[in-house]
Amino acid sequence: LGRPGVDCYCQHESGAAVLQLQFLINEGALVSASADDALHLWNLRQKRPALLHSLKFNRERITYCHLPFQSKWLYVGTERGNTHIVNIESFILSGYVIMWNKAIELSTKTHPGPVVHLSDSPRDEGKLLIGYENGTVVFWDLRSKRADLRAYYDEAIHSVAWHHEGKQFMCSHSDGSLTLWNLKSPNRPFQTTIPHGKIQRDGKKPESCKPILKVEYKTCKNSEPFVIFSGGLSYDKACRRPSLTIMHGKAITVLEMDHPIVDFLTLCETPYPNEFQEPYAVVVLLEKDLIVVDLTQSNFPIFENPYPIDIHESPVTCTEYFADCPPDLIPVLYSVGAKHKKQGYSNKEWPISGGAWNLGAQTYPEIIITGHADGSVKFWDASAITLQMLYKLKTSKVFEKQKVGEGKATAEIVEEDPFAVQMMYWCPESRIFCVAGVSAYVVVYRFSKHEVNTEIASLEVRLQSEVEDIITPEPEIIPPFPDASSQLPSLKSLSGSTNTVACEGTMKDSIPCLSVKTRPVRMPPGYQADLVIQLVWVDGEPPQQITSLAVNSAYGLVAFGNCNGLAVVDFMQKTVLLSMGTFDLYGSGDPYQRQPRSPRKTKQFAAGLTELSDSPVSLELERCKSPTS
Repeated sequence: LGRPGVDCYCQHESGAAVLQLQFLINEGALVSASADDALHLWNLRQKRPALLHSLKFNRERITYCHLPFQSKWLYVGTERGNTHIVNIESFILSGYVIMWNKAIELSTKTHPGPVVHLSDSPRDEGKLLIGYENGTVVFWDLRSKRADLRAYYDEAIHSVAWHHEGKQFMCSHSDGSLTLWNLKSPNRPFQTTIPHGKIQRDGKKPESCKPILKVEYKTCKNSEPFVIFSGGLSYDKACRRPSLTIMHGKAITVLEMDHPIVDFLTLCETPYPNEFQEPYAVVVLLEKDLIVVDLTQSNFPIFENPYPIDIHESPVTCTEYFADCPPDLIPVLYSVGAKHKKQGYSNKEWPISGGAWNLGAQTYPEIIITGHADGSVKFWDASAITLQMLYKLKTSKVFEKQKVGEGKATAEIVEEDPFAVQMMYWCPESRIFCVAGVSAYVVVYRFSKHEVNTEIASLEVRLQSEVEDIITPEPEIIPPFPDASSQLPSLKSLSGSTNTVACEGTMKDSIPCLSVKTRPVRMPPGYQADLVIQLVWVDGEPPQQITSLAVNSAYGLVAFGNCNGLAVVDFMQKTVLLSMGTFDLYGSGDPYQRQPRSPRKTKQFAAGLTELSDSPVSLELERCKSPTS
């Protein structure tokens, strides 16, 4: 990943899991280690990355790799505890192996376990720090081929980090402890802490915690060093979410994540390991997200993420694709999207800035729009290899928030996601945008570069079928004042809800499923709601979901329909031009020459009519019976 819109993609042919990645810093190349015990060298200097070399280990399993800055030697640790050295230019083994038994000598009689850490000393690249799983650390002199020192700790090691001066290093352990070691006195750590351990009353050491899976130790010229680690929380907080802990001086900050942490990396001002590191951000890779934390502000805000890490943040419910859009459209959407900075985010620029974003000579502007279950709509630039999010619109903002317990009474059509987007229409030239939502409404949006504070216009449309008594049973409730115009309930809604009676005992009629905000609403630059059209309840039955939507932006018309009928609305004048039942649409007469009809038909007539299955009316009614249609 580089600056927004810049990325490339490599695929291992074997399909094996990726264990570790190491950049050849400033050289446009990357080393990957995969679970089938192979190393790969990728060239990233071209648009499509190329695999330059692969090296397969046959007798040993790879557990850890380290490539020092500006070095041509790649150190590879294995499950057996041995360390091999690969020449990065020829990508073949050098033949130099640090065998585990030579490294630990006779100091311990048992095998030290797999290599879990390798790093060169910041002061001397000829010396290598090797961490073994069982708690042994060996400082190996590559020239003289012997160990300078050995350190032991009775808890398993998960990771190791140097102080930039190269005189001290820190280890993280399986009991949630951090140990700090001095090269001059390797007999025992000069400092041991369990950051999240409760202090025991009787002066014993703090209780152990979950393992600290990774620690980074980064120094600053003008302040205390940063110690950043994942894991290490106490066992008694069973429901605690995955966390990253930042220790700076005496302050300890715990950042809770929405998903498990895969790995993290501290971004520093220098690539040289022997200088003050000056960390400014932490990149955290989660199972379903990537976040970057700003270390330069004391409350550690996160940066707003410009990448489409999880397109299904809320499930995608519909999509539209547009090619050859007007060339100014992508920059315009991007600029209004960039202004929508939410509260609580870092005010700094996204810190990952490599590469240059260009469309290239062959591509043309392509836009994909996704509608989501929570009512959000996202506009994506699809011109490059991957999707780049341009702009996000929340369609639910035109409605009042539903109070707890109100959900069942207001949204009978759909219980879980009352704002889910079902259909979208977009005219890239006029920039008119329309959505149809699952709770039987249509919202018309206009694009503006200026913020406005205005009331949202709304219309209500009554669509009802005329001959439902063919398949709908008698209603359980008879309206208190039946009149000739009242119709029987329409077909059952898709969720199968029955006639709903309000508390007062009156039947719900002529009210929409959701309530549009009545007070003036602040609308930021971008898409602003111009008109909300809602279908209403008819005689105790909720409105049917909208099944078709068409817009003519030149004439300012929007048409939509469901299994009960069709409506045409003029969104310039904000008036309903036409509202017809299905029966009228299929009839031969002029819809405006309606003959008076008796309000009720008899059951016998109903039974007779269903047999005439050739007639379009009954076909249409048969089609409407199915909840899946």
